Amino acid sequence: MWQVRQFFFMIPIFCFLSVAQAGLPLADSSGNKLPSLSPMLKQVNPAVVNIATFSTREAQNPLLNDPFFRRFFNIPDQEQFQQRAPKRREQSAGSGVIVDAENGIIMTNYHVIKGADEVQVSLVDGRAFTAVVKGSDPELDIAILKIDAKNLAEVPLGNSNGLEVGDFVVAIGNPFGLGQTVTTGVVSALGRTGLGIEGYENFIQTDASINPGNSGGALVSLRGELIGINTAIIAPAGGNVGIGFAIPINMAKVSMEQILLHGEVKRGQLGVGIQDITPELREAFDLKNGQQGVLVTGVTKSSEAEKAGVKAGDIIVAVDDRKTSSTGQLRSQIGIKEVGDKVMLSVLREGKTKKINVKVGEPQQLSALSEKLHSLLEGTRFEDIPDGEGVVVAGLSRNSRAAYSGLRPGDVITGANRKHVVDLKSLKQALALNQQSVLLQINRNGRPMYLVIR
Repeated sequence: MWQVRQFFFMIPIFCFLSVAQAGLPLADSSGNKLPSLSPMLKQVNPAVVNIATFSTREAQNPLLNDPFFRRFFNIPDQEQFQQRAPKRREQSAGSGVIVDAENGIIMTNYHVIKGADEVQVSLVDGRAFTAVVKGSDPELDIAILKIDAKNLAEVPLGNSNGLEVGDFVVAIGNPFGLGQTVTTGVVSALGRTGLGIEGYENFIQTDASINPGNSGGALVSLRGELIGINTAIIAPAGGNVGIGFAIPINMAKVSMEQILLHGEVKRGQLGVGIQDITPELREAFDLKNGQQGVLVTGVTKSSEAEKAGVKAGDIIVAVDDRKTSSTGQLRSQIGIKEVGDKVMLSVLREGKTKKINVKVGEPQQLSALSEKLHSLLEGTRFEDIPDGEGVVVAGLSRNSRAAYSGLRPGDVITGANRKHVVDLKSLKQALALNQQSVLLQINRNGRPMYLVIR
């Protein structure tokens, strides 16, 4: 069974860094010029950095979390024990890209620096600096760092919307902590969603070799423009098998601009509930065979969508004339917009296409990250159900505790810790009743069931 992995790399404290810049010779033995990436890489390589993070964690046996075990062996209570527990220092490695040389701004993945006490940035010229984390966007898996340094290089930002399947790309990063490494390939697919890696997914898929440690590294075009931030791989054996994923730079750029301006990312919403179109729904709505889009299941009262005239039963087929085929893609298309921006929705209503201009409104408590609700639900995103009761699982990381316990995207939470759940507010209140475990009552495809997460 394959796994999707985000791939910062845990390394020993004695990591050796080296620079490997491989390229074809510029001419053969007869003096004929040969194609080479070397000229482009000489401009780009100095702007791709190695990132080392350091964190201090408790070296604790999981049995010590059991109150009966502690009581039997007369071990102090949890709070007192944590104060005495031995600490261990851990190091991990990843990559980053300098996108603003003048101000020392570096873009990387959030999961590379998550939980770090210290972030060190190493350049290919041998210099090293302690970085300041300016802010992050966990839902997109982007973090922005700043270093105080002069004579830096930067990678110019490209336009990921102009990519096409088959375009040649180059991945640059720090795989396995070896140091800067260059690999090449093509764009294998665009708009990949539904992987359960991030809250907002619209990945570039590439066969350029990407391995653990490449997280946060650069995916560049043959012009040397940054078109993506490498973030994950499908790795059934733990290494590269030719399927890697990068966050499109157009999405990452929006997050970076908001982080530098506000210190955080403020995403607006339309105020609609949405659902993927299944074969059964396609038949029920009398759609053409192969018709793609996203079904509007409900519209929040007084939302911008309601004001613009969006109705339940509408099928959104495009946003700003760019096709929309899944709920994940639609969320990403709206997620890169700021509050106050206008989008043009192309919708099918009773067999006719209609254009609707909708303003992106302020968040109306339609969604919440699970880490704000309960520590055991970290990596899960919930949304209220417009015009209905319950909370839907809108996003779920495959590596989360909730996913391992059996929770699935699309599950509707109707109860938590034996309390009825009608919206996010009531879910939060119910979850606060027990910090050690979570009992969820869910509805999955019309079938009620219970789920325990510890």
